[in-house]
Amino acid sequence: MLTAGNMKDFFKLIRWPNLLIVALTMLAMRYAIIGPLLARTEVVLRESHGYPMSMMLQLPWQDFLVLVLATVSITAAGYVINDYFDIKTDLVNKGRVIVGTAVPRRRALMFHNILNILGVASGFYVSWRIGYPLAGVMFLLVTGLFYFYSASYKRQFLLGNILVAFLTATLPLLVLFYEWAALYNFYSVHAADIPSLRVILWWICGFSLFAFLTTLAREIIKDIEDFKGDSVFGRNTLPVVLGVKTSVNISVSLTALILIMLWLVWYFFVRDVVTLVYISVFLALPLGGIMFLLKRGRDTGDYHKASTMMKLVMLGGLLYSVVARVIMTYNLY
Repeated sequence: MLTAGNMKDFFKLIRWPNLLIVALTMLAMRYAIIGPLLARTEVVLRESHGYPMSMMLQLPWQDFLVLVLATVSITAAGYVINDYFDIKTDLVNKGRVIVGTAVPRRRALMFHNILNILGVASGFYVSWRIGYPLAGVMFLLVTGLFYFYSASYKRQFLLGNILVAFLTATLPLLVLFYEWAALYNFYSVHAADIPSLRVILWWICGFSLFAFLTTLAREIIKDIEDFKGDSVFGRNTLPVVLGVKTSVNISVSLTALILIMLWLVWYFFVRDVVTLVYISVFLALPLGGIMFLLKRGRDTGDYHKASTMMKLVMLGGLLYSVVARVIMTYNLY
């Protein structure tokens, strides 16, 4: 039976703040980006006698919550198995572990299996609901990717970093895929003609690209921070293979690329004052601070601060979706 102390350890193990961000990301993509963009898209329904009306979200909110549950459960299982395989390196890098101390190894595996079963079952259910049951195989594949990432891929040169960045970038696309299927199922039957939804695809792809680049940069920074433990146990991470200095330069270059791309996206596609101020204050300034900390790099403390700041930048990018909703709702452009 789980006590209050066991529950506390369990929530630490599954990294509940990160899971909350996963859920918020999915909610933000659906209700702050896709929903408002649909509301600005007119469609003529067959039964409306030629009068256009705004498009609406078609995936039932209950099914969307099941999709969130599937994603959060599989992500939590990934965190559990990651800690299971990282006991030795975490002892060197962090000086503390949860699996093997507060949570026995056997119980950790039990949590991992239960969360994966819940996630895959939920994924197949919501896939069946949109009429594409085989889409549930995606969730099964992701459980395997998380397992092999923890057991092997993260020890290989750049492979683990790219895989984590890729899986993070799929979150916005996952929301779009299931909503897109529901939209097609409804409007292909009831609409005289389905309007182009390309603008929604571009917005979601923009968030996905931002998630990929920031996650990749942060993963490399975390590897720099964990250089000592990774080198002791022979992991072929970027800093171990190419050295800390080269890895820092790569991280700085990625951070600079993110900053440049933000300005380019604003200049060529958005061009409103609210977005300019938001990018400048909440994204550009922290990115500049990250580059400064990386180049200074006096000790692991600087790298840890840079990693934390990159996580805040990722959160800032997510919260821009709320700003975008306000801009679209009140025509602030």
